[in-house]
Parts: sequence; C-alpha cells; structure tokens
Amino acid sequence: MNPYSLLRPLLFSVDPETAHDLTLKTLSAAQGAVNALHPKIPDKPVQVMGLTFKNPVGLAAGLDKNGDCLDGFAALGFGFLEIGTLTPRPQDGNPKPRLFRLVEHEAIINRMGFNNKGIDYFLQQATRSHYAGILGVNIGKNANTPIENALEDYLICLRKAYGVASYITVNISSPNTKNLRQLQQGDDLRHLMSALKEEQLKLNIEHGRYVPLVLKIAPDLTPSEVTHIATLLLEFNIDGVIASNTTISRPGVGQHLHAHEMGGLSGAPLKEMSTQIVRLLAQELNSHIPIIAVGGILSASDAAEKFEAGASLVQLYTGLIYRGATLISDIVNSR
Repeated sequence: MNPYSLLRPLLFSVDPETAHDLTLKTLSAAQGAVNALHPKIPDKPVQVMGLTFKNPVGLAAGLDKNGDCLDGFAALGFGFLEIGTLTPRPQDGNPKPRLFRLVEHEAIINRMGFNNKGIDYFLQQATRSHYAGILGVNIGKNANTPIENALEDYLICLRKAYGVASYITVNISSPNTKNLRQLQQGDDLRHLMSALKEEQLKLNIEHGRYVPLVLKIAPDLTPSEVTHIATLLLEFNIDGVIASNTTISRPGVGQHLHAHEMGGLSGAPLKEMSTQIVRLLAQELNSHIPIIAVGGILSASDAAEKFEAGASLVQLYTGLIYRGATLISDIVNSR
C-alpha cells in the first residue's frame, strides 16, 4: 500500500494552504526519518544542458518557494529541485483564500501571486542546506514593480542566484501577477531575453562557471506564439524551456464549485494542453534546446507521454499532492 494513501485524507481535511505549510514543516523537521524510511530510488543519470541529473524527475517550482525544504525534498528521491518563484523583495502574494482543490478532477487552482521571502532569504537557506544535487532557481518580478521595469527585477535575481544555482528559470508565464504574461510577446520577449543572455555571459566570466538559463512558458499560447518563442530561444541560445505553467482555461472542470475562481489550473485537466505545447516546441526546436515538461503528470504513463512528445526531463507538483512520493519512483523505474 502507498503510505501516502493513509496521510492524504488528513491533509485534505484542512485548508489547502494550511496543508501545504504543514507538509513543508513536517518534511523539514523529519528529513532524517524520510532518508531512513523512504525507499531508495536507483540513479538513472541523464545529461541535459551540460548538467548531470541523478534522474529525470524533478520538483517543480511552487512547492518550496523559499528553499526551506531542500534536504527534505531531496530525501524523496528527486533527480533535481527547482525553488521559487523568487522576487528581489519579499512579498505576501495575493489575499487568501488563494489555493483550491478540485479533488474529483485531481486538480488545483491557485492564485498565490509569487508569495515568497525574497531572493536574499533563499540564499541563506541554500547555504545552510546539505543538498548537493541539481538546483534550479525560478525567478520573477515583484508585484509592485511596473511591467516596463520588470527586466531590472529579473537581473537582480539572476545576479544573486547565479552563485548557487545549477540553472536559472525565468518565469514570465504565471497568470497570477498582473501583466506578467505580456513578457512572452513580441518585442517585450526579445528585449528581455537579449538582456538576460548578455548578463548571463558576463556572470559566466565573473564566476568562472556557466549557469544555464531556462524560460518557463504558459500552456495558453497559440501555435504561432509557440513558434515565435521557439525562434527567439534559438536566436539567443537560451539553454532550456519549461512547458508549461498553469492554465487560465478550465478544461473539463467548468461545472466544479471552484471553477470560477481566478488563478491557474494545474493537475490532470492540464495534461493534454501541456503535452501539446511540448510537442510543438519539440518540432520547432528540433533537439537544439532541451524541454522540461510539467503539467498533469499523475502516473508513469503520463510522464512517458511527455518524454515521447519531446521532453528530456519532467517535473512534479500537483501529481505529488494527489499521488504522493511514490510517483517519483514509479516514473524513474519505468525509464
């Protein structure tokens, strides 16, 4: 029996954000027990972006926004961890309630709004951690930074994260920060990618190490928008792309009590949308830039669909909440 099947009813009996916070605190406090009791997952190394990942299954950004549980999540057997989204300054995020379960659909709607303690707090946590695996740092802009000044927020976070990150993800696709998604469009995207790439190359010389730069995109893009993004990824030699963030559409959940809630939908209903974005990217990028797939992965077969569509790595968030940590080993062992 999956031990999580016993724990899940307890967690699901309380408010989703309370359950989230409780899980992080428990995982952080019980890291030693997790190490001792959780079945060891065999290494299945993969080379992506010049990095060696212990296995191709990672933790998606959003579960550990501040790096408070690096050692605990590592003990679950993830091949890599992505922390954030982090902003230059601490911020509370959107008003509560802002996290909703759609249990019968194995889905979540969130409008968290980049709630985090800021990039400097994360750097302290990363220094204290014993985690030595691949660490992705997901960066964004503060809500009160005007969209026309967003680049400066990303540059601040890029500079600060560069010394500790294995790779850095630029999040321009959350639906929960006003106007953020316009950075995926036209000249805004070109300007952002050009400046970040230029800064990355400067930091490479300064630090004597190359840290890959990754772009995280939305599932709500049209095929022509995906083509445009892929063209720019190639033009600016961006090192990777994550597909995808949450969706503002409501595929298959329109009658649910929470379907009207503002925010991004994740989980099983997102699977096909996300996979289609992966497939379109794979066609456009032609293996020149690796794809990290996230969205609707609740089984090994779901992950297999992402790999078959063209992904090199996968990440988990909502699937972990509904299926527990055995999902990690299920996917790794199926490879």
